[in-house]
Amino acid sequence: MIKTMALFAISLFMLVACGEAGDAQLEKNASNETEAVASGESVGNDGLGVGPIKSVTIGALDAAMAKEGEDIFAKNCTACHKIDAKFVGPALAGVTERRKPEWIMNMIMNPEQMVKEDPVAKELLAEFLAPMANQNITEDQARKIVEYFRQVDSK
Repeated sequence: MIKTMALFAISLFMLVACGEAGDAQLEKNASNETEAVASGESVGNDGLGVGPIKSVTIGALDAAMAKEGEDIFAKNCTACHKIDAKFVGPALAGVTERRKPEWIMNMIMNPEQMVKEDPVAKELLAEFLAPMANQNITEDQARKIVEYFRQVDSK
């Protein structure tokens, strides 16, 4: 019995001692990720997210593309997202002001990898507790959804 208690005490001491040494590094890593999240940028990729989209050319607002994006959004996204209210996922009003179009498209097209590797997506998952479902949206469809968001955000 005494051996068991001594072994338990030593194990507990080692766990606490090892934990204190690692805490500083964990806090540093968390601080770096928090700063990246606050700035809307992902660590190591300039806020582009993780996925196939590396660059998006944005020009003048295209009303026809935005209308198509609204239809795609209504069909695929409204079960979890509302524009002006938190729902299963975050409210999307202002998303084009908070995130780069590449990040938005990568999140739409590649949500599984984004929540595993992108600090902003990880933070959203931690807040909303529901991973974004992959709706198999194409690049063209994702670009149209971004245009719809741009139209909403321009009002």
